[in-house]
Amino acid sequence: MFSADSAITQSVDHLVLPVSGLESTRDRLVSLGFTVAADARHPFGTENACVFFSDGTYLEPLAIGDKAVYKSSIDATNSFTRRDQLFRAARGAEGFSAIVAKTSDAVSDHARFEARHMSAGSMLQFSRPMKKPDGTTGEGRFLLSFAAEARMRAFFLFSCQRLVALPVDRSALEKHANGVSGIGTIILSAKRPADYADLITAVFGKPPQLLADGVTFETRNARITILTTEVAQALPGMEDVVIPHELYGAGIVYTVADLAVTESLLAANGVASTRTGGRITVAPASGQGAFFAFEE
Repeated sequence: MFSADSAITQSVDHLVLPVSGLESTRDRLVSLGFTVAADARHPFGTENACVFFSDGTYLEPLAIGDKAVYKSSIDATNSFTRRDQLFRAARGAEGFSAIVAKTSDAVSDHARFEARHMSAGSMLQFSRPMKKPDGTTGEGRFLLSFAAEARMRAFFLFSCQRLVALPVDRSALEKHANGVSGIGTIILSAKRPADYADLITAVFGKPPQLLADGVTFETRNARITILTTEVAQALPGMEDVVIPHELYGAGIVYTVADLAVTESLLAANGVASTRTGGRITVAPASGQGAFFAFEE
């Protein structure tokens, strides 16, 4: 239990946020002060409009762009769309479904997940074009390995290896009016947080640190904390959210340079928020999927 492997200490690559549609999601994220990339489509029927950060992480709001292709991919045992379908069936069209680790060897990751009985399906290799800011297009190629506990109906993790990186300059996309530079803490919840410690350790190679109300993991670039369901329910903005007992994506805490700038922008855009000490929290809303918090 909690057996770490220093050779596989990974970084957080991105977070997946299922949404009902990209247009309304873009409107919501812009109102929160984020710069949103152009829409992009996967070859298996999903589409995204990502938010990139200067710390190398990003958000992937994920919608179903072609229902027929999406269904066909699930029938063909595409692990990504199958897990997305499971999430939407359990949680609805909006939420926070996955943490993705950055890896240089997805094949070894898959073997490790299988050895620990934590594989969440077959590996997936795919390529897709991306429109660059100058109007030209490039193509990226990826290899994914999936991990989950058998008890997890919705949330999952996967590692992402870029076989061919997307040839795009993200510098303009990494500048956000709200001052966000990256992801500080990813907040999950569960009735018994320690039940999922081995899973996070298997993916990121870091053992947990025990907290009074959960467990936490320090990856190379962000903290992953699993709180008890009761503690998560008491967080600002979560009072009216129905939180399941199994592993659940509750919220994301972003790092900002100046909290006053963030607070002013949210107020100017009519976004309701709660300030508690050095943190500003925005409750979950359509196009957002989880509570968003901002800290210096």
